[in-house]
Amino acid sequence: MSEPQHSVTRLPAMSLRERLAAYEDPADFDERPAGESAVGLVSFGFIWAAVRRRTRLWVTLALVGLLVGGGYYAKSPPAPKATTILLLVDNPNDNPTDAAETDITLAQSLPVATAVINQLGLRVTPSSFLNAYSVTDVTGQVMQIVATGTGSADAVQIASAVAAQFLKFRAQWAVSQQAQTDAELTQQVDQAQQSLDSITTQIKQVSAESSSPAQQAKLSSLRAKSTVASTALTQVRQYATATRASAQTVTQSMVRGSEVLDAATPVKTSSHVKGAATDAVVGMLGGFAVGITIIIIGAVASDRLRRRDDIAYALGAPVRLSVGSLRESRRSALRLGAGGRARDMERVIEHLRHLVPGSSSGPAGLAVVAVDDAPTVARVTVALADAMAKSKRVVLVDLSDGMHAGRLLGVKGPGVVPVNHGGARFGVVVPAVGDVAPVGPLSSHVSPDGYAQPDEAVAAACADADLLLSLVTLDPAVGGDHVATWATDAV
Repeated sequence: MSEPQHSVTRLPAMSLRERLAAYEDPADFDERPAGESAVGLVSFGFIWAAVRRRTRLWVTLALVGLLVGGGYYAKSPPAPKATTILLLVDNPNDNPTDAAETDITLAQSLPVATAVINQLGLRVTPSSFLNAYSVTDVTGQVMQIVATGTGSADAVQIASAVAAQFLKFRAQWAVSQQAQTDAELTQQVDQAQQSLDSITTQIKQVSAESSSPAQQAKLSSLRAKSTVASTALTQVRQYATATRASAQTVTQSMVRGSEVLDAATPVKTSSHVKGAATDAVVGMLGGFAVGITIIIIGAVASDRLRRRDDIAYALGAPVRLSVGSLRESRRSALRLGAGGRARDMERVIEHLRHLVPGSSSGPAGLAVVAVDDAPTVARVTVALADAMAKSKRVVLVDLSDGMHAGRLLGVKGPGVVPVNHGGARFGVVVPAVGDVAPVGPLSSHVSPDGYAQPDEAVAAACADADLLLSLVTLDPAVGGDHVATWATDAV
């Protein structure tokens, strides 16, 4: 019991639909008392309440993440690593960024991987072996190779082999680039020579012709072209000679200047205890984050009313008693009608006993409205019927969606059924299936003379009763006017 005082809400004459309609104007929400929280707004307090309410979920997921992280480290500990540093000399005529990217591409190429596999006699494919090492550009001309292996010595061996085979392949690539340049220069010289030879041949042919003004003009033109072609050939030869010398110098500097700067050495790793602890903490934080995310999304997406002020605002009535869910460890002791009820059940029953109204004429009626968790409220209602049946003639009316109270008492279907539950005898009324707003025996504006009268069997069973105890679940789409024909008061 969250508050000592008792409060009975008298069922108003207006319908539930009319009371809810009063809140359809958004301006009404702004006129709520300052003490009431804003319904529908997500605040830190709202999120914090959801997190506290579902502590078991995020704690469980955090522990699962802790175990998964520790188990992952135990099953897949980090492989030993080795690193080596290379000093590379690139072509000064190339863009440094492009040259660095080219070096990384060459180091991670299939030919280099194949050469390392052949050198070490490994039984893996070149494509899969590429995952055994990584290449990083440090400063443009400094490259780092990090290799993994089954042990530190194996990692050192792989790193050294990758460095050696890369330098060898890079040297071959540089030589091939020089050979390609030589071929292009030779082609340019040959083309210039062919052009000069063609003009020389034409000059010989024209010189052999009979002399004439036309012949002399043509010969003069060819001799001028020959002079130009000869000059071009000389220039091409000079360019080719200089370019070959420069390319050869660059190639030699790339081949001879590129070397291993730091020999392969094992990488120091943290202790296994520290590594396992780190992975376990990371897994725990991940599980915690997943749990908090699930809780927040569920709280924001859910339309369930959990806070007492929100429920009171939705019902238009004060909530003076709130009871948490009965724990499984207690449920075995909660046999309805037995004397050994749990302490919280006893408090609830005692509270409800004080709310049962008195009546000078006809049966008194109390409706127990289940705002949430109808099965638990049904157990409380049945326990109250057991307690009251010892001194009163009680009829329990199950107006809940799902016949929760009737199922607890073994009632199979609609009608009026006498039950003997735990030594207490009382009647149980279950409305017909499909009757969403069944009319009861009490006088109300819902059932005037000649309109919507209760069933004769129900009226007869309730006529001799001292107390009509109703379990109610409300549907806003239907309304709650019919409850006034079953009860004079509601809790």
